[in-house]
Amino acid sequence: MISLDGVMQAPGGPKEDKSDGFKYRGWTAPYGDEVYRKAVENELQPSAYLLGRKTFEIWENYWPKNKEFWPGINDGSKYVLSKTRKKSDWKNTIFIKNLADIKKLKNSDGLDIQVWGSSELVHLLLKNDLVDELRLKIHPLILGKGKKLFANDALPSAFSLTESVVTTTEVILATYKRTGKVKTGNAEETIK
Repeated sequence: MISLDGVMQAPGGPKEDKSDGFKYRGWTAPYGDEVYRKAVENELQPSAYLLGRKTFEIWENYWPKNKEFWPGINDGSKYVLSKTRKKSDWKNTIFIKNLADIKKLKNSDGLDIQVWGSSELVHLLLKNDLVDELRLKIHPLILGKGKKLFANDALPSAFSLTESVVTTTEVILATYKRTGKVKTGNAEETIK
């Protein structure tokens, strides 16, 4: 979930990430519709989850108590990148320590690995060429300040649009698959 200017901070509600005085918590709420709901439900299929510690701690206090909407999150394996945490009472939680652990996880057999939120983790993955697919929900607003999806040190990469739909509330739901390196050329030659 991102704004037009790439902000991904605290999309879900007023109790989410307040860091740096972010005041637009819950900014996605006015954009829900049936198309959006179905797309999210489709993404909530059984998966493994890779999370940063901050996102994990928000989820750890919410999802085990709210099992109806997303039962799979409680049963799915949750891999948490953290230098400070080593255990949790939330079942199927595994703490990992570094980039090497993430690479080992990515190269293992099993379910697809999804990342939700976790801006610092996403920056690390993009910087180290560990992203195969982006599923973006691009909301028609600019938030100005806030944690951004893309950092300046992301590895230049090309993607191909594999699926897209526009909701009745003008949110663009787009799936992009990684296709390789960035190609360059002369724009004058391509528009003739």
